[in-house]
Amino acid sequence: KMASFGHFIKSEREKREWTQTEFGAKIGINTSAISRIENGSQKFSKSKLQKLSELFEIELQQITDLFFADKFVREALKYKCSDSVFSIAEDTANYYRNTNVKQGKFEFNT
Repeated sequence: KMASFGHFIKSEREKREWTQTEFGAKIGINTSAISRIENGSQKFSKSKLQKLSELFEIELQQITDLFFADKFVREALKYKCSDSVFSIAEDTANYYRNTNVKQGKFEFNT
């Protein structure tokens, strides 16, 4: 099982025997930032998820799910939510899936 998004990146990079410098050059992030991303002290940029998917040859959906699961759990821990937040979130997700209010239907008037 995966420990965090940074840990996922590190293990996938190491599977390919890329140094942090080599990986950084491929994805366009400097070496020290790669190090911080892998140890969890810096966030990975959402705008680079597509590139990460291509480099690792892993479906974008899987990468996106890992990224947002990590982000959600970090937020829940930061705000000292109880463990029940995860089952509540699942219920909330089911509610949104089953209502007519789909994300694409929101209109913002300028």
